[in-house]
Amino acid sequence: MTSKTKIFGTSVPNLPWENRPEGCKAPMWRYSGNPVIPRNLLEDSNSIFNSAVVPFGEGFAGVFRCDDKNRRMALHAGFSKDGFNWDIEPGIIRFEGADPEVGEWVYGYDPRVTILEDKYFVTWCNGYHGPTIGMAWTTDFKTFHQLENAFLPYNRNGVLFPEKIGGRYAMLSRPSDTGHTSFGDIFYSESPDLEFWGRHRHVMAPAAFELSAWQCMKIGAGPVPIKTSEGWLLLFHGVLRSCNGYVYSFGSALLDLEQPWKVLARSGQYLISPQTLYECAGDVPNVAFPCAALCDAETGRIAVYYGCADTVTGLCFGYVDDIVEFTKRTNILK
Repeated sequence: MTSKTKIFGTSVPNLPWENRPEGCKAPMWRYSGNPVIPRNLLEDSNSIFNSAVVPFGEGFAGVFRCDDKNRRMALHAGFSKDGFNWDIEPGIIRFEGADPEVGEWVYGYDPRVTILEDKYFVTWCNGYHGPTIGMAWTTDFKTFHQLENAFLPYNRNGVLFPEKIGGRYAMLSRPSDTGHTSFGDIFYSESPDLEFWGRHRHVMAPAAFELSAWQCMKIGAGPVPIKTSEGWLLLFHGVLRSCNGYVYSFGSALLDLEQPWKVLARSGQYLISPQTLYECAGDVPNVAFPCAALCDAETGRIAVYYGCADTVTGLCFGYVDDIVEFTKRTNILK
């Protein structure tokens, strides 16, 4: 099968994959073996979730959020030959080279990894007088070189684009506050050097409750955007404040290729919402939180790793063609 939508990316012929279940008409479907990463894969892990995965060598590598049994939030590197079975390093990542002012480790969580130029760039929620966007790069997932934090506190969900836009590095983020933010819009920022960030532009706000309730309280960028002929395909999470607490789901949007702060289409329906036991029950119930997407440019297949109930990692599948069509068909910007 060849994708009808042109995808500007690389071929990932060994992308982890499971065919659509018989009778399923949804644009995305869950891996039958979920959770793909259990909470106790490490001896001292309380939970492993909200993690980032990329092609690496003949297999895959990633940066994983592993909360330990002290309930401290930390980042670990991991490797897999097939994208299903993972070996996660028991030791936490120790970042090198940072200015002492920002290099002191406080906490780190919800990483993303972007392949950019000849490096793998890691962004994560970094503790520095509150949550902000930490940045580092690696070439081997063994040594990680820390850069300056991208923004002042308070910020979360920093996601780098996989190429420069208009000659500058580009990032999505979600300004927040010190706590469990009850608000949140997605913003776009640019940098000439990955140190100084500016040219901030508003991308999306939460939707009106009456229009699309699953994303009415706050939203945030998910995996690295995928460049297509229809625009940048962005998976993003949205939050509903229900009578039983927060509910995290994820949907999709198409952003203009040259001016990504301009939204071309935005799904009114969710792609995945908490419905299975492992998504509904855990340390934080009712959470489906995407952080990584593997995409094969030739077939248009996509595999998304997402956090489930802040406890385990799930995997779901789809086709870029179907997700693009779904985004346009349920578009709330009409």
